[in-house]
Amino acid sequence: MCHLIITELIWEFSICADLLLSHVILNKTITESSAQGSSCLTHPLYDTSPPQGISPLNKKLAEMQRFFGLQITGSLDADTLAMMKKPRCGVPDEQVARFSIYGKKWQKRSLTYRIENYTPDMSVAEVDASIGKALQVWAKVTPLRFTRIYSGIADIRISFVRREHGDFNSFDGPGNTLAHAFAPGDGLGGDAHFDDDESFTFRSSRGVVLFIVAAHEFGHSLGLGHSNVPGALMYPTYSYRNPDTFVLPQDDVRGIQYLYGSNSRKDPSVDDPKPPTTPDACDSTMVLDAVTTHRGEIIFFKDSFLWRSFPQSQTPQQSLIRSLWPSAPVDIDAAYESRQLDTVFLFKGRKVWAFTGNQPVRGYPKTLTAFGLPKGVRKIDATLHDVNSGKTLFFVGNNYFSYDESRKTMEQGYPRLVNQAFAGLTRRVTAAFQHKGYTYIYSGPYMYEYDLGTGTRHRVLRNSYFLRCTNS
Repeated sequence: MCHLIITELIWEFSICADLLLSHVILNKTITESSAQGSSCLTHPLYDTSPPQGISPLNKKLAEMQRFFGLQITGSLDADTLAMMKKPRCGVPDEQVARFSIYGKKWQKRSLTYRIENYTPDMSVAEVDASIGKALQVWAKVTPLRFTRIYSGIADIRISFVRREHGDFNSFDGPGNTLAHAFAPGDGLGGDAHFDDDESFTFRSSRGVVLFIVAAHEFGHSLGLGHSNVPGALMYPTYSYRNPDTFVLPQDDVRGIQYLYGSNSRKDPSVDDPKPPTTPDACDSTMVLDAVTTHRGEIIFFKDSFLWRSFPQSQTPQQSLIRSLWPSAPVDIDAAYESRQLDTVFLFKGRKVWAFTGNQPVRGYPKTLTAFGLPKGVRKIDATLHDVNSGKTLFFVGNNYFSYDESRKTMEQGYPRLVNQAFAGLTRRVTAAFQHKGYTYIYSGPYMYEYDLGTGTRHRVLRNSYFLRCTNS
């Protein structure tokens, strides 16, 4: 019975008694006498016996009022009821202190985390960015380092779940408890669970900002309890804060540095990493980094992100590049697929990476010279694999080279001028691919449709054409 209502509300000391208290107050269905007779009233870790003559419910109300800085009356007044109805964290409020600790901390400075699933409320890229930024809130002020892994057992496992989810700490549906996390340790230790019945957002106040909730829960994952300082990140109740301007309050800084010490690093790029800005498919000025096919889908690259366009779906799905290829570079220069090898090649600077499926190909990354390009070529602007000829074109400035995939050599007589092969193309090529018999050449924010068989250009389109933007 206790576990079925465990996230109704969790106040300090006695978990089950607190839950019954919230049920009494909010639902008016349990009497004080029945609560006193329940075997769930006490938790074996704590002595919750009330002083003689004081109702256990009134005692709990007084303890709660003391924690939140309310007038201590021991009775249910309007201020207390309003506080109880606020969305909050599902971790008990163990101590009355400006900041509190569990008495546990990680005995290492490099921690791993794994996102085990995603909420449908946000894109994969938005969830990844929110989680990463929330962890960096704590890394910025401590010696801690967080590394994401995609398989195996992580120190901090992150999941979106509903109701009963196997940890004897059920969620309660929309509202009330938003999430909970576990103190450092083995097993569930460090893990953070988010109630997927909530409406999570990237930064909008019309819902619950995942970054704020995650940053709070990761405080618990690192060993912090709740703070009774209003405005502290570790305050138990949720209030909207703009993720773009968020600064960790001093009470939280003092708490986490009490456990782990301060950050002595000097490199500002490490101290305060900038979260990636999610590109907008409808941005008329956007210049894509690269486009390639991949096992029947089309992949569009921009900065740290990609869109995957599946044949069976009308809307491309956005995610981080490293959610598909964990060891891939970001901000790439070019990409193409060799269907013969079932391999996708990604180019950045003088290096090239290769992946079959989502697995890296042994021996990569290699340098551009492995394709026979001159040593003076420091980067390429785009690549185009022609499925009919089996040749791959490498665009460098106003010129292009032709690579014979079957012979694995550059063809003689190159480089040649781009505008000799693609009539009317006067600007630098930024991306290229083939689809349904046509060749698409990107140059700046525009895309040009060619028929290589006849050498004619058919249409000029916006970059967002294949991204299904309604403004295209």
